[in-house]
Amino acid sequence: MAHTSSESEAKGRPHRVVIVGGGAGGLELATRLGDTLGRRGLAHITLIEKARSHFWKPHLHEIAAGSMDLHAHATDYLAQSAWHGFRYRVGEMVGLDRAQRLVQVGPVVDEDGVQVTPGYTRAYDTLVIAVGSNTNDFGTPGVAEHAIALETTKQAERFHRRLVNACLRAHMQDTPLQPRQLQVAIIGAGATGVELAAELHKATRTLVSYNLERIDPERDIRLNLIEAGPRILPALPERIAHSATTLLQGLGVRVRTGARVTAVTAEGVVLASGELVPAELVVWAAGVKAPEFLHELAGLETNRLNQLVVLPTLQSTRDESVFAIGDCAAAPWLGHQGTVPPRAQAAHQQASHLVKQIRRRIEGQPLAPWRYRDFGSLVSLGEYSTVGNLMGALVGGNLWVEGLFARTMYLSLYKMHQVALHGWWKTALGSASRWLTRSTEPRVKLH
Repeated sequence: MAHTSSESEAKGRPHRVVIVGGGAGGLELATRLGDTLGRRGLAHITLIEKARSHFWKPHLHEIAAGSMDLHAHATDYLAQSAWHGFRYRVGEMVGLDRAQRLVQVGPVVDEDGVQVTPGYTRAYDTLVIAVGSNTNDFGTPGVAEHAIALETTKQAERFHRRLVNACLRAHMQDTPLQPRQLQVAIIGAGATGVELAAELHKATRTLVSYNLERIDPERDIRLNLIEAGPRILPALPERIAHSATTLLQGLGVRVRTGARVTAVTAEGVVLASGELVPAELVVWAAGVKAPEFLHELAGLETNRLNQLVVLPTLQSTRDESVFAIGDCAAAPWLGHQGTVPPRAQAAHQQASHLVKQIRRRIEGQPLAPWRYRDFGSLVSLGEYSTVGNLMGALVGGNLWVEGLFARTMYLSLYKMHQVALHGWWKTALGSASRWLTRSTEPRVKLH
């Protein structure tokens, strides 16, 4: 039986909104709801997230390459909640009781095995699930043991440490380099894989310039970008893919298309053809799926990628009190076939839409459907270039962009996210502070 917002009012308490997942969409939604409803006592907003700080996922490849300082760009959930009128509770959702309207959260244990918080439940009137997506390894043997995904800041930092260690080891050893040493294989040539390849080309050359003179990056460092499909960036227009391919090949990146990976071993990557691509470092960036625990969560409808199937209002098909946004949601693309693609701009739009709709839900008004607006796609190739297309009435349809203008537009996407979290003044001051300190720091992280 569906509960209504009037039940909350009858009990003399604010409407309880629980948001699970503090990624781009979840944290933006919690911040804006806290500012507009939480501070006024119209709703009690809770964000449940297992991490302690937030980092914009599209920039994880820069953490992996060492060209961006995590601590200068991370947002602390606890501080953000205190500043913006919502509650942050650490933990990971492990189950859902729809009948009692309870989110079940597992215990939190630190790296020493000491329990930080016990398992608990959180009651809700409106639940928004925004847990994002994970890398899909398609059951490929050896991926878990020998490859690193770029889903979290910990994984990105782990890759960077291994990269620095590989360079230090190669510089200090007296014997010739082994075939796999200083070789990197990036599996999956979507936006993450392509951007990482370009960023690593610049970062590795900067890294060895700090007195690691025994390494010749042109001779010793090899970057392999491996894609099973016929071209890189399969989800984007072909013109973008062609331009990116030309630039990467000009940098010396080995772009392999039509190359399906059958296994990852300690020596490198095995292709369906039987060829072994030697690699000391392997990044798996091929395919995404929603977290496993969502599969038929409390009877909610999911698709083959574990995404929660939602209506145009972003409500789940089987429970009007449960919403889903971001990569974990299979949202219909009104006016098009299929669902909305997993992009940061979609999560941002969904969060903005739900800010208004949750207010309407509390007031007992009908909800409006969400319509995705595709503003185009931009792919950053580091300092070398940025390519993409812009769409919409502002540019008069579909506009191809590259170079400095495209780079400016790409950077503005991140600034828009920061503004949504911190406002214009804090974003401007933070940007100015980071620009000043960059002149006193290495161009790439060395530890």
